[in-house]
Amino acid sequence: MTSESPKIVRVGSRKSQLALVQSEYVCSLLTEHYPDTKFELVTMSTIGDEILNRALSQIGEKALFTRELEVALELKKVDLVVHSLKDLPTTLPDGMCIGAIMEREDPRDAVIMAPQFSHCTLKTLPAGSVVGTSSLRRAAQLRRHFPHLEIKDVRGNLNTRIKKLDEDNVYAALLLAVAGVRRLNWVPRISEYLNTDVSLYAIGQGALGIECRDDDDATRKLLEPFSHVETLLRCVAERAFLRKLEGGCSAPVGVSSHYGADGVLQLTGGVWSLDGQQNVTQSASVDLKTDVGSLGNTRQYAAVVAAHIHDGHLSKAENLGLAVAHSIAEMDGVAILTQAKKETEERNLIAANTKPTLPQ
Repeated sequence: MTSESPKIVRVGSRKSQLALVQSEYVCSLLTEHYPDTKFELVTMSTIGDEILNRALSQIGEKALFTRELEVALELKKVDLVVHSLKDLPTTLPDGMCIGAIMEREDPRDAVIMAPQFSHCTLKTLPAGSVVGTSSLRRAAQLRRHFPHLEIKDVRGNLNTRIKKLDEDNVYAALLLAVAGVRRLNWVPRISEYLNTDVSLYAIGQGALGIECRDDDDATRKLLEPFSHVETLLRCVAERAFLRKLEGGCSAPVGVSSHYGADGVLQLTGGVWSLDGQQNVTQSASVDLKTDVGSLGNTRQYAAVVAAHIHDGHLSKAENLGLAVAHSIAEMDGVAILTQAKKETEERNLIAANTKPTLPQ
């Protein structure tokens, strides 16, 4: 008598080295938890992977690293998709949700110096030194705190960027997410960790989000044990904050969050002009010890579904993000973001050597 074939769950992933490392890690955890299920990795390239000669803000897409994967999810070619949460827009396509957010790695930004500047910090780099980053958020905060440095866009996967740093003699340093550097075992190259008084991090940075179909109850249930409650609540607040401000890769928006042992969830959010000179930062907190609400709620909170977490906590986390965004909007934060987006669009037109179409 032969045993039954194991159930197969198809896991979608980008083809980049970091994405594969992250997806293989998730598959290993799923396999350990569900030994009778086979988790099969399905890889594909996204728009953001294919277009490497332009800044992210120039490509003009909201789902640079997710669209192709979500199409496969919609067509049921895959059952779930592993993402760096910071790549996932705060509004997902109809029928999609984030079924789990895993425990967060260090969310801060890191500095990797070229070998000849290994003894330096950002503060002590020579005036005019070039620092590479593909993030408007990082660039704006860098300009604010280190005006003696020059910022230049850099694209490519982490290994490609480090090779450019070491061989091109253009960049004195790179700014990268600590989480990605750690996952690819490049920690010895980190020269400096940027605390949040210097660089607020990206929404969801350091966390892995697992996307699935909203009506796929079996997959949502399968993912529940892998949601890290503290990380999920922090990221719901962060994503609600960003959604309210309608920020994205074309706007410098950053956050910092903390969920303490006392049950208090704290969120700081900030927005910047492209040159870093204008800035609005606000903070707020909420006590999650009380008013837990019920379990089993399948409503989405900033596109996140967590039926195993009390809906009172999820609602409070979401409302915290909305409140911080509202405070920033009242202090002209929206005007700063609007101007930043306008300037970004103008720069993109120049970079593409095109002219805006005149009205007929």
